[in-house]
Amino acid sequence: MEMEMLLTKFEAYLRTEEKSESTINKYLHDVREMLVFKGQSCLSKEMLMQYRGYLSRQCRAQTVNGKLSAVNAYLKCMGLEAHKVKFLKVQKRIYMDEKRELTEQDYRRLLETASRTGKTRLYFLMLVLYGTGIRISELPYVTVEAVYQGNAEISMKGKYRVIIFPRNLVKQLKEYTRDADIKSGCIFRTKSGRCLDRSNICHSMKKICQEARVDQSKVFPHNFRHLFAKSFYAIEKNLAHLADILGHTSIETTRIYVASSLKQYEKVMNRMKIAIDIKGPQNNHSVVFSPS
Repeated sequence: MEMEMLLTKFEAYLRTEEKSESTINKYLHDVREMLVFKGQSCLSKEMLMQYRGYLSRQCRAQTVNGKLSAVNAYLKCMGLEAHKVKFLKVQKRIYMDEKRELTEQDYRRLLETASRTGKTRLYFLMLVLYGTGIRISELPYVTVEAVYQGNAEISMKGKYRVIIFPRNLVKQLKEYTRDADIKSGCIFRTKSGRCLDRSNICHSMKKICQEARVDQSKVFPHNFRHLFAKSFYAIEKNLAHLADILGHTSIETTRIYVASSLKQYEKVMNRMKIAIDIKGPQNNHSVVFSPS
């Protein structure tokens, strides 16, 4: 009972901090795990350092740090900031894992499959995710009114930005809303009229992966945002502009979105003229230099 009271207080705190529903749910889950680990022992920095060690043996470093973010927020809520523990140091990833990278070919196969199997809502949803680069949490701002205006004004967590709909996307969305008899408000909604959430969308996407011949591990809403970023950057190589469009406060976050894959890195290395011919008076051979 005491744990539930603490979590209720923490949830109220997160709402005053204007955290999203997905963040609130995650933080509550992560803090509950910490409290279970704590058991009857005292909540102290030493205990939390032990918990960090326990997590590091169970999870990847990024996952550990995500859980520690929730714990540190809880400590702030409870006035126990002196007990905060440091995150694990993670080396910056400079290459994209191509096994999890959604390609334009994958995207086209997903669209073709959704269209052929009559999954019209999913078809247009994927068009919007790739065509605008929005976060899935911003989908409620894609309204009939916004489409006719040509842009969506997004205001979340004290941040404001404008998302532009490309002209060809506007034309298709207008046709879709007319055919689906959606006259106002959120375009992508359930049968009961509620806006689609992350779980609805992920489930729909996963269902067509096999027929589309696309690995399920590649297909989730945020990967369409990554694909948008890479496609945009390929045309206009302006990282600062892309950061503004994506709504990133740090340009370093944007760098991750446009990171090259290891295969691209390998292609560049193979184009380097590493072998050169050296012909002297006493020898006639080539010398091969390897990059350090």
